[in-house]
Amino acid sequence: MTNRKLRSAVLAFSAAALSLSLAACGSSGPGGQAVSADSATMWGLTGGNQPVMQKSVDAWNKAHPDETIKLDFFANDAYKTKVRTAVGAGQGPTFIYGWGGGVLKSYVDAGQVADLSDFVKENPEVQERYLPSILKNGEVDGKTYALPNNNVQPVVLYFNKDVFAKIGAEPPKTWDELMALVPKFKEAGIAPFSLGGQSRWPDLMWLEYLVERIGGPEVFANIAANKPNAWSDPAVAEALTKIQDLVDAGGFINGFSSIAADSNADQALLYTGKAAMILQGGWIYQGMKKDAPDFVKSGKLGFTTFPTVSGGTGDPANVVGNPSNFWSISAKATDSQKKAALDYVKSGMFTEADTQALIDSGAVPVTTGIESKLEASPDKDFLTYVYGMAKNAPSFTLSWDQALSPAQGDAMLSNLDQIFLKKVSPAQFVETMNATIGK
Repeated sequence: MTNRKLRSAVLAFSAAALSLSLAACGSSGPGGQAVSADSATMWGLTGGNQPVMQKSVDAWNKAHPDETIKLDFFANDAYKTKVRTAVGAGQGPTFIYGWGGGVLKSYVDAGQVADLSDFVKENPEVQERYLPSILKNGEVDGKTYALPNNNVQPVVLYFNKDVFAKIGAEPPKTWDELMALVPKFKEAGIAPFSLGGQSRWPDLMWLEYLVERIGGPEVFANIAANKPNAWSDPAVAEALTKIQDLVDAGGFINGFSSIAADSNADQALLYTGKAAMILQGGWIYQGMKKDAPDFVKSGKLGFTTFPTVSGGTGDPANVVGNPSNFWSISAKATDSQKKAALDYVKSGMFTEADTQALIDSGAVPVTTGIESKLEASPDKDFLTYVYGMAKNAPSFTLSWDQALSPAQGDAMLSNLDQIFLKKVSPAQFVETMNATIGK
């Protein structure tokens, strides 16, 4: 993976915004075990890894009553709003759940997260636990500010084998093949692609992969490095045009802009046969395994890489997505909260039980020496495929909304939503985004 210099503006949020009411669920420990007022606090995401994280913290609290952790969960979209507001006001949780990249750098620039470099050096077993290329994503300017906390998450093209068999087709290997499938599925009464457009970030996966296939990783590397007019690279306009071509052809399910990814509604359209394909993160396998076990176990779920684009220069083995999620430790936490957090990171994370629980859930932990465990899993076909995607990728580009500064990322998602809705042209998108460079 390539390290990039990511410049970003310091977050500036009003503390009053912390009154924002967001629904959350979580627990303080096994069986409602009490936690102290000075317990370390941890915010996680609902969904695939929630049970694993809950069990890990419960086990820690039971074994360490003097270093308890209070854990709460939030839906993805709500969490991103809440945590930026809280951290910007200096009132973030002890454990700050993130993705690395420009958002992490904004926290570092604001002095909101602790430098973990000495901790990693003093505890070599922590450093040796992780795949080195993934560990690098928690660094800013050569110092460690975040450590991986779960699984590798490349973006995957999933497909329903039953509906492909219904029209006698194979998954697309090229963009032209993908476009040719659209009318065939529509004629059969099946949406070619599901899309959680209301959440906006699923839209980004299309732009990321198309730019990658057309122009290679250097295109976004220049954008992330804030090079003047970097959005004007021809690969960006071509990718945006192809997205609108797919929209015009009816490639996405009707009403995609009102479908929320947080509710897993986009996944449900795939396994119920209403949509033939979905471009989504490696993490949704866990959701489908839980919500549609028969569909997954029966082998009806297929998965493959994003198609190549004629004339494109990007390596077909390159991937986009999230190398992992990460824990940062709040610089504003009390000494006792920081000690509990570091002790948990050192010996409470990625225990044998945690690692196996991740694999059992349908995820690939970001740790070394797991090949035999993946091979022994009933989900080995998917797990070894994802592990191979990440391990063998010449380039693994972090999700753009996390790699960029918060201001740039938000502007990008807003304008990309307008691309999918055909309310702006590729040229207008490029002009708008060039104006955000350096912000």
